[in-house]
Amino acid sequence: MRSAILFLAVTMATTVAADDRPADFVDVSEIVPGLVVEARYAGYFNFVGQPIDGYEAAKCLLTRPAAEALARVQEALEPYGFGLKVFDCYRPARAVAEFVAWSRDADDTRMKPEFYPELEKNELFPKGYIAERSGHSRGSTADLTLVALPSKIEVYMGTGFDFFSERSWPNDAQQPSEARSNRLLLSSIMQLHRFKPYPYEWWHFTLAGEPYPDTYFDFPVK
Repeated sequence: MRSAILFLAVTMATTVAADDRPADFVDVSEIVPGLVVEARYAGYFNFVGQPIDGYEAAKCLLTRPAAEALARVQEALEPYGFGLKVFDCYRPARAVAEFVAWSRDADDTRMKPEFYPELEKNELFPKGYIAERSGHSRGSTADLTLVALPSKIEVYMGTGFDFFSERSWPNDAQQPSEARSNRLLLSSIMQLHRFKPYPYEWWHFTLAGEPYPDTYFDFPVK
């Protein structure tokens, strides 16, 4: 029965290959005042070590409901002296395909010391750090952190973004108290505004009731 359910779930999911952004995807910087955007996959500082296919601009795109929910998070954080910084938002399916191809190249480990020093590349998919179908491609998932205002300097989270390790699990009890406190603040405020956390990455959140739960888009970020 379980295998039948899994098969049905896979067959119901669709990938939409198109070059034009759907009308209900927005540039989040236009919706969230003061948002800091560091689009890691549009540049070289990421676990692959190069700009990723489909990222033609350093932008954060999301469905409008997700962007508007992030605006409410930003508004709630501001009185406490914090704001949001995003590292990745909507992710084209072609970018995910590049991650899969990269994972099969055993010789390319140039970014291992920075992003996955404790693991081998072939462990990243089985352990849930990278997925062959990413929720980011559905347009309502964001990778983000907190910044202190007005400096917009990232707060201490214990590990950096995309550090693939149990130390990046949101509830890692081995983290210093400052990191645990900051992770809890981020997770609490995100969940208060309808975002679901991910158990293996403190930075990863998906809007509950996302508008495209079974659709994976492939238009470029531009």
